[in-house]
Amino acid sequence: MSDSQDHDAPHEGPIKTPKQLIWTVIASFVVPIVIIVLLINFVDTDTKSGAGTDSMGEEAVAHRIQPVGMVALKDASAVAEIRTGEQVFTAQCSACHSAGLAGAPKFGDEAAWAPRVKTGLDALVHSALNGKGAMAKQGGGDFSDFEIARAVVYMANKGGAKFDEPKPPAAAASAASAAN
Repeated sequence: MSDSQDHDAPHEGPIKTPKQLIWTVIASFVVPIVIIVLLINFVDTDTKSGAGTDSMGEEAVAHRIQPVGMVALKDASAVAEIRTGEQVFTAQCSACHSAGLAGAPKFGDEAAWAPRVKTGLDALVHSALNGKGAMAKQGGGDFSDFEIARAVVYMANKGGAKFDEPKPPAAAASAASAAN
């Protein structure tokens, strides 16, 4: 019988020299180590959310669950009490203007108010309504434009101005006269 396969022929593989064998052995150790190091760096760059991080702190949780919007319901039929300039000043403006914080003209300081008074009442009211410098719109309060104007007149007059008290808006004036 004739055997078609020659079993005595030398078996040849991809590695033919001792130099190739050495490089293959070195690469078989180095390549997996490099891959493991790269994977560790990839996993390590992510933000940690386990123990020892602030992701579960009160501030972080409150920031994640804060409401997207808020609804404030007010009774439109109720006649709103119109506050005086002094009441608005005490409730909102005094926080900065009493001590002169953040560049605010100090209450009653005629020298600080004089250049502002020269600009006129309209400019002062505009600044109070829209904010100026570190002051937010309406000083951060929730008052009507008329109440803010009254507070501006109150502060400016204590600072040496002689502005007249602003007239109430027509809707508030008619509601106030109907109540009396």
